[in-house]
Amino acid sequence: MSVSTKNKPIEPALAAVKQRLEEGGALLPDGSDNLLEVVGILKSYGVILGEYYRNLTYISEHQFLEFFPFFKFFNGNFSLGKLGRHWWHDRINFEFAEYCMKAMFWHGGGGLDNYLDSEEFKQRAKATIAAKSKSNPLMAILNLLFPDFLPEQVRLMTYYSALGYFWSFMSPMFLELSDRYDRGEIKSIPDVVKHIQDGLVAAAAVPYVYKVSINGSDYDIVPKSANLSFLMDTAVPYVEAVFFRSFPFRGTVSYNAQAQQISPEISHFNYGVLYADPLPVGGAGIPPTLLMQDMRHYLPEYLLDFYRNSDRGEEDLLVQICLSFQKSMFCVTTAALRGLAPHPFETQDPKEKKANDKFLAPWLDRLSRSRLYTLQ
Repeated sequence: MSVSTKNKPIEPALAAVKQRLEEGGALLPDGSDNLLEVVGILKSYGVILGEYYRNLTYISEHQFLEFFPFFKFFNGNFSLGKLGRHWWHDRINFEFAEYCMKAMFWHGGGGLDNYLDSEEFKQRAKATIAAKSKSNPLMAILNLLFPDFLPEQVRLMTYYSALGYFWSFMSPMFLELSDRYDRGEIKSIPDVVKHIQDGLVAAAAVPYVYKVSINGSDYDIVPKSANLSFLMDTAVPYVEAVFFRSFPFRGTVSYNAQAQQISPEISHFNYGVLYADPLPVGGAGIPPTLLMQDMRHYLPEYLLDFYRNSDRGEEDLLVQICLSFQKSMFCVTTAALRGLAPHPFETQDPKEKKANDKFLAPWLDRLSRSRLYTLQ
């Protein structure tokens, strides 16, 4: 954590959020509009995540150590028509999935990051590189000249796989949430949080493994014996890297060290989705623009009507989508916190409350600098 919270009095706004959590609520206040926005945007996001995870998985398995993967976004189904639509940007923006993957790759964290620094991984990466180099003399020469380059690419491929794995659980979870809302089973923001929390808990211990096929032989890169799992080794690092830290958007802050607009301490980065200013969304070079453009094509009609009845109508549609998306991510964050907390937040046991207070304090401190208070 970037700021110590020891002996630090809790701010009134944070105290209100903490009280809401302890009363069974979420970081995001309950309300019919918030519920409509969150469920509607997560339906669209679920569709997009389905496309994203399938492509990330395809790249990790079928574009492994390809130096020039020109057709990696086609999922093995290339045609001139698809190429034309790709060039015309009539497609899913898979680049945003890579952006999130690189945030995880850069920030690291969790058991996966530790495993990728282990001797076991180095040996497994070495074996896959040797197998791939048998039919590629240029790769063999490159590996001889730059022995650290290809192992780093294997690490990168592993994060393609890991993020695809994480999203493969989240996509159907969000689509099921929408179906339950349509059936009248989801009636409040706490219901949304419980649905997501139940999904995270159910998949928490599912093992994460990664293998590739080279010249007809399978190579385990992350074997089951590595003891990596869905929640702690893919979900939590994703939340940390994408929800909280991420990268500063080029063009909105200076990368000049003398300007000191970016902290030299990576742990101080607060550029994730929970902190991002929605107003630049739609501008060139802003990565979330790609996601918002993707989601706008799959918005349910009731959410589109909600946007159309706003002050600006559809004039600032991408900004409105971003605001709804941030609201939904605070719900996902609530579900993650509830799943990681030592005890239920509603507990009345003094010892359990004390343990929960210790757990929540640093998280609430970090969230105090987020956009939570602008989304009430």
